[in-house]
Amino acid sequence: MKELRRLTSISEFHRVRGLQPPAHPLISVVNYAEVVLSPEDNHINWVLDFYSISLKRDVIVKFRYGQQQYDFDEGIMYFIAPDQVFNIEVPTEEQPNKSGWMLLIHPDFFWNTALAKNIKQYEYFGYATHEALFLSDKEETTIVNIIHNIRQEYHTNIDKFTQQIIVSHVETLLNYADRFYNRQFITRKIANHQILEKLEQYLQASFQSENLLANGIPTVQLISENLNISPNYLSSLLKNLTGQSTQQHIQNKLIEVAKQKLSTTTLSVNEVAYELGFEHPQSFRKFFKSRTNMSPLEFRASFN
Repeated sequence: MKELRRLTSISEFHRVRGLQPPAHPLISVVNYAEVVLSPEDNHINWVLDFYSISLKRDVIVKFRYGQQQYDFDEGIMYFIAPDQVFNIEVPTEEQPNKSGWMLLIHPDFFWNTALAKNIKQYEYFGYATHEALFLSDKEETTIVNIIHNIRQEYHTNIDKFTQQIIVSHVETLLNYADRFYNRQFITRKIANHQILEKLEQYLQASFQSENLLANGIPTVQLISENLNISPNYLSSLLKNLTGQSTQQHIQNKLIEVAKQKLSTTTLSVNEVAYELGFEHPQSFRKFFKSRTNMSPLEFRASFN
């Protein structure tokens, strides 16, 4: 079992990674080429008490995050929120070409600003790492320029305006990342449609009568785990491609199967409800009526 190690401050992160002490206790921009990664730490699961926003290139490591492992040997951007567990597996050979930037921000830095609350709206902080953001050269330049502005601000201009200016830069960076993620959803259509196909196959299998009786109606969490993506990512993807959330897809499939049973079998409404995983038939009747504007019996009668 891996050791769990929590880094409670940005200063501690700097010490662990062989860096000079940070210029500011609550925020730091780190040149990733200077970060020391040791194979001796491969047995450690890390947890941070602060946000980490990273842009990395030519980093030959295995990164496990959200129970999934990924190669980080190309330029990508990814986001880690406080209290999320990850593991870095470092090879024994040197990595002379690794480059990039890390922006570390303690939540206390956002105190008394709107971003303290609003940062939770950026869903990519909850994404598994295989949903990292792949940037074009132009997009990467935009992000790097913002990071440099943040670094320059806290290094040279500590005054009463510093916090708000940096927070504004951070919010701009997060909004650009939001835009780029949306672009990624659109441009990676082949992979996205493969996910839709897998979702449909999983729902088809899950809604077999014997599976529903044994396991109940599949949850968003269970579906996401079987597709190896996070619930937030799946819902964001579906909304971009279909305009509906994962929960709406589940409900649509449930109604489809219910209509099939009501129109092609002699099962009673109660029996249909139980086969669909409802513990209480009344809940099924209410659900069916809310989705179709007809009761199950009214729907069945329309075929007679």
